[in-house]
Amino acid sequence: MNIFQRFEDQDIVRANPTEVSTGLWTGDTGSLAAFFTSSTQTGSTEGQYEWDIYNIDPSSSLAEVQFALAYGNVNGGGAPSLAQDDNALLPTKATYFQYRNILLEPGDQKFTFLPDSTGVAFDADEIWVINIKRQRIKEELDPGNWSLLLSHATGSATGTATPVIELIDDSGQTLGEQFGTSGRVFNVVSGSLTGVSGSTIAATSSVSGGFGLVYPDLGLIILNPRALLAVSGTAVTDTTIAAGPVKANILTLLNAMASPSASDFQARSAEHVSSTHFFLRLRNTDFNYTNNPTFFNETDGSILNSDFVQDPQVYVTTAGLYNDANELLAVGKLSQPLRKAFDREALIRVRLDF
Repeated sequence: MNIFQRFEDQDIVRANPTEVSTGLWTGDTGSLAAFFTSSTQTGSTEGQYEWDIYNIDPSSSLAEVQFALAYGNVNGGGAPSLAQDDNALLPTKATYFQYRNILLEPGDQKFTFLPDSTGVAFDADEIWVINIKRQRIKEELDPGNWSLLLSHATGSATGTATPVIELIDDSGQTLGEQFGTSGRVFNVVSGSLTGVSGSTIAATSSVSGGFGLVYPDLGLIILNPRALLAVSGTAVTDTTIAAGPVKANILTLLNAMASPSASDFQARSAEHVSSTHFFLRLRNTDFNYTNNPTFFNETDGSILNSDFVQDPQVYVTTAGLYNDANELLAVGKLSQPLRKAFDREALIRVRLDF
């Protein structure tokens, strides 16, 4: 009586990976229309570097961080320098250098966006960063499946704000993927999520280059403040280097996102699921007995029901997959018991997704 049965080569079939896309935000929703911050963080030293954005009021135990906003300036603009304050932390410069080291090629000193009307690629001294929480993106931010509305902000998220620009990426318009140190990278463009691949309206401003870059494998969106100001009226950043508190450049971006005429960040995550199919072939002579205590005598091992001696009747309810050390690795439950006997064979297919 077989206890274990080794798979043959033809019993294991590996299927092509499939892409599964779900809403990016909490609850697998695809649209985030409200943005909340924690005053504890924004008023702290940490808040000089980045602000966490929640889906609901962070005072609620159900609140979860969705993404973080940051502002970087290669010259340290928007914050005091050591010349003005011996205790200065240079948060904007640190932020720019942090993302530069993560995303750019060695020796590349500045983020370079698409050329403006002069045909020259735009090297940006300042950037806005949208850093989506890692657990939200799963494997990747789904390229071509996100959009962000920005509007001119009057200094308050409740103020009148016009006009609106919708940002997407150009993954649907490119013939091939561009790869860098940090994986794939696409351009942020003005457009809309219509049609199969989305429609691009504009890729750059006339004077300040492209709108940004998106790194889907890392869940990072780098925006060009100067280009957005040129086309949408998004409030200008303060690059002053002077004593005093750090300038509210992160708040400027948040207000542009949360203004009444915008306030919609649509995005989806994606992951590639690999499937392996295991075919369990229960031949007529195999697996016809059971070690269930109701089936045999625990003292001498004899079968309790004499009718089962030559014609056992058992029911399969569970299939277990083991390694060579007989360690149980996976369990599959049948939807209903499957009768097995010497005159019956069965084929069970087990699919493992990972």
